[in-house]
Amino acid sequence: MATEPRWDDTLAAQGIPSRTTGFAGGPHDVTGARLAAERFLSDLARVVPPSSREQWDDVLLVVTELAANAVQYAPGPFQLRMRRTYDGVHVTLHDTSTTRPAPRPFRPSQGGGGIGWHLIHALCDQVSVVTADQGKDVHAFLPW
Repeated sequence: MATEPRWDDTLAAQGIPSRTTGFAGGPHDVTGARLAAERFLSDLARVVPPSSREQWDDVLLVVTELAANAVQYAPGPFQLRMRRTYDGVHVTLHDTSTTRPAPRPFRPSQGGGGIGWHLIHALCDQVSVVTADQGKDVHAFLPW
């Protein structure tokens, strides 16, 4: 019986372990999270290039949306963790809110907003939310 590996040890052996970065939770931290994701993807791409440029951009967009949602809806710090999976990238964002994200209708006449959660679901292979007393983790799995 053949078994598939559950994670990619090659990346850790080549100096690309998972990355965790903490942020205070200010608006400028959305850019900081995107830059942290870009550094991770740059290191990852040297070992395992993405199958298409869109996959790189999709990961950055998901990180940006998750960080923006954390800043807007969860007071206080948040933490971004990124790691390589067998066939993609696993992004986890931990914030201080115990409220599960929910889609909102898009209303351009009221200033926009409401498309981030839809985008995340459209771009990811899988999205899950785990809540706890101290906040929640949003897990997003994207192809690479």
